[in-house]
Amino acid sequence: MNNRANRGAPADFVARHVRELPRSGIREFFDLVQGQPDVISLGVGEPDFVTPWHIREAAIYALERGRTSYTSNLGLLKLREAISRTVQRRFGVTYDPRREVLVTVGVSEALDLALRAVLNPGDEVLYHEPCYVSYSPSVALAHGVPVPVPCLAEDGFAVRAEAIAARLTPRSRVLVLNFPTNPTGGTMDRAGLEAVAELARRHQLLVITDEIYSELTFEGEHVSIAALPGMRERTIFLHGFSKAYAMTGFRIGYACGPVDLVEAMMKIHQYSMLCASITSQEAATEALLHGDPDIAAMRESYRLRRNFIVDAFNRMGLTCHRPRGAFYAFPSIRATGLDSKTFAVRLLREEKVACVPGDAFGPSGEGYLRCCFATAQDRLEEAVDRMARFVQRL
Repeated sequence: MNNRANRGAPADFVARHVRELPRSGIREFFDLVQGQPDVISLGVGEPDFVTPWHIREAAIYALERGRTSYTSNLGLLKLREAISRTVQRRFGVTYDPRREVLVTVGVSEALDLALRAVLNPGDEVLYHEPCYVSYSPSVALAHGVPVPVPCLAEDGFAVRAEAIAARLTPRSRVLVLNFPTNPTGGTMDRAGLEAVAELARRHQLLVITDEIYSELTFEGEHVSIAALPGMRERTIFLHGFSKAYAMTGFRIGYACGPVDLVEAMMKIHQYSMLCASITSQEAATEALLHGDPDIAAMRESYRLRRNFIVDAFNRMGLTCHRPRGAFYAFPSIRATGLDSKTFAVRLLREEKVACVPGDAFGPSGEGYLRCCFATAQDRLEEAVDRMARFVQRL
């Protein structure tokens, strides 16, 4: 029978791979939060700081000067030059700003472009889990096959090279990394990354590294896999401005990589987004030129809040590792006997504290809770008091 004859409802026209895509576990949970009064939210991964004034002023000044046009598909050259200098200074990798840097609409677009540019249908993409909610769906939307690699709390939620090796098949093509990690705050030391890099070289994997939280590393050095021997030519480096500069609403990110890969990404970008907002690009340029003191001040505030909330969780019996980066605590709630979603829903209803169930970040996140500590200290203290009361009643 002709399937077309059975079409009629709007849902029948939705592509199969989109219809089968799950909704974001974060957004699904926060539908429950809407309309509830007096809720303290530790859920949304967004800085509580306002974008620094000099960055906002650069955007305002650009508008006042009539800077409202399209830019090059690759982005403003002055921004790409600033990106190239910053990446070389902070991460030790050099990229040609004219051909190896692409400005995107947030890091999310950069990831989407990278996956669509390199995947053929059926190619497998490995990524460590628990992980940011968009990784698996982004792979599926690019007609790839998501392959999660579980990370363990006892390893600080770093990914082990042997765990990646255990998931490799002849279809493995790409490895996605995100350190420091959302939702765990886990990071990788140089030795661990070197082992992963050796594996990528040996098995001819392309690496896509999302380092959006790198400036928010609290202890030790941040190492980019792109800087390791033999990795620049097989790595797409992704970064942006949302987290370190508190610029989430500007929606500005970038990708750096070998010419052929950046050119392939630019082809898709030019037919979809065309270019990122010129106003946001002007603001981003100012951030890179003069924003280092802003980062240092915000990072120190996050570090103090991290120490407070992690210690509080451990005192109340929710075992929590001390994240070395990002602004998330990831306590275990297994000792309570509740699953992640039940714990989060009851905590919301009984004590008006919103946290994200760990399973929103993949099956490996079950038994945990993501708590964003990019929240004012007084609100954190009240949230911790409410959570302690809840745990004591269980």
